[in-house]
Amino acid sequence: MDIAALVTWLVTALGGFYMLGIWISRGGARSGASRLPVPVVLGHFALAAVGLIVWIAHLIMGGTALAWAAFVLLVPVALLGFTMFARWISQRRAGQAAAGRHTSAERGFPVPVVVAHGLFAVATVVLVLLSALDAGGVL
Repeated sequence: MDIAALVTWLVTALGGFYMLGIWISRGGARSGASRLPVPVVLGHFALAAVGLIVWIAHLIMGGTALAWAAFVLLVPVALLGFTMFARWISQRRAGQAAAGRHTSAERGFPVPVVVAHGLFAVATVVLVLLSALDAGGVL
């Protein structure tokens, strides 16, 4: 289960990198070019990256503490991700009604990538939780 969590985390990260690249290339960090606040985007990215490093450390060294630390880091990552998703979906719906007026940086996110990123993120959180419970002898 530890390796499955790593694989889902890496797939999730690839989708995230792809969307981050789109967001940056379309001026996401510039004022007014995005409805996603820069601290939320960067916080999501940074905490996810640190969590992945902690998870890899758990895989190398073992132990319950690192598994739980990775899970604890995933909680705010998930909350920030859900916040961005909610803003993205509301902007996307509003944008369909007023197409062409203001195009935000995140409007270019391909829907399949957003959906896959979210599904793999949920799978990652569940697998990391199950692995942490197993490492602690709960399962």
